[in-house]
Amino acid sequence: MKTFITDNFLLYGDTAAQLYHDFAKQMPIIDYHNHLPPAQIAANHQFENITQAWLYGDHYKWRAMRTNGVHESYCTGAQSDEAKFQAWAETVPYTLRNPLYHWTHLELLRYFGVDDLLNGQSAKSIYEQTSAMLKTTAFTTQGLLSQMNVETLCTTDDPIDSLEFHQQIAASGIALKVLPAFRPDKAMQVDDAAAFNAYVDKLEAAAGMSIVNYAQFLDALKNRHDFFAANGCKVSDHGLEQIYAEEYTAAEIIAIFSEIRAGKTLSKEQRLKFMSAMLVVFAQWDHEKGWIQQYHLGALRNNNTRGLRLLGADTGWDSIGDFPQAVALARFLNKLDNNDQLAKTIIYNLNPADNELMATMIGNFNDGSVAGKIQWGSAWWFLDQKDGMTKQINALSNMGLLSRFVGMLTDSRSFLSFPRHEYFRRLLCNIMGEEIDKGELPNDIQWVGKIVQDICYSNAKNYFNL
Repeated sequence: MKTFITDNFLLYGDTAAQLYHDFAKQMPIIDYHNHLPPAQIAANHQFENITQAWLYGDHYKWRAMRTNGVHESYCTGAQSDEAKFQAWAETVPYTLRNPLYHWTHLELLRYFGVDDLLNGQSAKSIYEQTSAMLKTTAFTTQGLLSQMNVETLCTTDDPIDSLEFHQQIAASGIALKVLPAFRPDKAMQVDDAAAFNAYVDKLEAAAGMSIVNYAQFLDALKNRHDFFAANGCKVSDHGLEQIYAEEYTAAEIIAIFSEIRAGKTLSKEQRLKFMSAMLVVFAQWDHEKGWIQQYHLGALRNNNTRGLRLLGADTGWDSIGDFPQAVALARFLNKLDNNDQLAKTIIYNLNPADNELMATMIGNFNDGSVAGKIQWGSAWWFLDQKDGMTKQINALSNMGLLSRFVGMLTDSRSFLSFPRHEYFRRLLCNIMGEEIDKGELPNDIQWVGKIVQDICYSNAKNYFNL
């Protein structure tokens, strides 16, 4: 059976179709937050089959397969790649109304020209066709990115990373820009003294200096922050349950670091103060360098301890959390703003109950110095679907300036995920087009088309100084 994805998929009117086809479709992609492995980009890696390119590391698909009664051996286990693909294909028809159903068929069509529905019957032929194509030069990692017109992407990198692969990519002369993003979460995770000290030992090696006290800890992190900047980094990122903004003194943080470096377990109050202090330090460094700081807030991670123990983190055991966000976030941003140390900032929420909170919070700290200085980021993770993106667009429109929004990103580990930008662009154009048709927006296609292009591309290019 042929796919349901037509030229006007998700575009419910001629105006929406015109906005998409004439303005949005051709814009390059700036993907300013993803988890793609830079090593595979640098090596121009060739996948042996579609399972390797599509199912390895994709906890979205694994969760759906488990829910459909598929044994773990077909998700992360020892079954063959073809058997894993067959199991996924048999699951796909049961994903109706889940975004995976749209994404799956959009990706098959855009990368491979496959316009058949994926199911148990079509699995073998699609596996063979796509796997054969992946073995050609046009379907290397760099080729896949080129196919989707990706201009710039920012990976997610720990301060101790060598960035050797970013250096190789930069030296290769390819047109694609691949920039690192500074993600210092492990430098703040002080719940487990042994794990934290093991990380500090690695930081010592990366920075080439001894870390006995808090001052040396900051020196080592600053060394890495400077190193990232020297390698093209423009962005930091933090994945947190919530912002931490406890009051603390410098003497307290010095003492807290000494305790945990000595292997002692910290109290909850000590942990909160230390994390609060580190967030301010990182934000101050970001401001000094003119970086953009990103805060991903609200994930309740590693809920299934058995799954975590057997398979590790990022294998599909996370969910939306219901952490209070407003007070600490306002306090944190205000502290930085009050000292004129608030960098460009993007805030993402995972709980949709926080949508209007985020949409109004950014307005508290947009000071006119830069258009859209404080951003509410695109619908993230579990909200990265038709309903979630539409609600984010509408809330931002109601309470801020959608026209200054820096748009979509993949937040993905897959080289086949970039049609998500197309998905977002179609939804955006449909919203705009329908309101033009209803007489709620002016029938000025050129101006509305410009706003669409800004949201899809130009705003991000200007915001990140690319």
